[in-house]
Amino acid sequence: MAINRTPVLKRCRQLGLDPVVLGYSSSKTSKREPKRRRKESEYAMQLREKQKVKFIYGVLEKQFHGYFNKAKSMPGITGDNLMIILESRLDSVIFRLGFARTRKEARQIVTHGHITVNGRRVDIPSYRVKAGDKIAVADKSKELLVIKSALVSNARFQVPAWLEVDIEKLQGSVLTLPTRDQIDLDIREQLIVELYSK
Repeated sequence: MAINRTPVLKRCRQLGLDPVVLGYSSSKTSKREPKRRRKESEYAMQLREKQKVKFIYGVLEKQFHGYFNKAKSMPGITGDNLMIILESRLDSVIFRLGFARTRKEARQIVTHGHITVNGRRVDIPSYRVKAGDKIAVADKSKELLVIKSALVSNARFQVPAWLEVDIEKLQGSVLTLPTRDQIDLDIREQLIVELYSK
């Protein structure tokens, strides 16, 4: 699998992203003067928006294009569908429930088999959850330091309305799939739709 080794905070600056979106907090404030950029072309804006979304969710081009095709074939607005598909990935849901401090950590927790969906162990980060799914930390993993420290650091974390979490039992449930309004990311998905429609 291709790996982007650019430091997270640097990549966030390049894409104009707030590191908080990925679960990071940046205490460093840059003293440098921002570079004067030429006026961005329409294509550059569309490409940057796509790169932002791919970076947030940790998705590579082939998989992302597959998500786009799936979103296009679904009823409704393609851009909204795309964001809902990405947000309903298991690693994203684990991050939203507060079981991981960062999206990258959430992906790792799933890959290492620490999560169950409806009682069955799932180790695929791209697994798409459905309304009514019960997501829990596997019994053998409940004492994991990484999950406990995530819960402590996410104590004041606001769980989205489409999810429900029981911190004591280390489990949550998907009440319904999110609507675009419930996904608090500053993404102009229509630009991505326009990019792929060329």
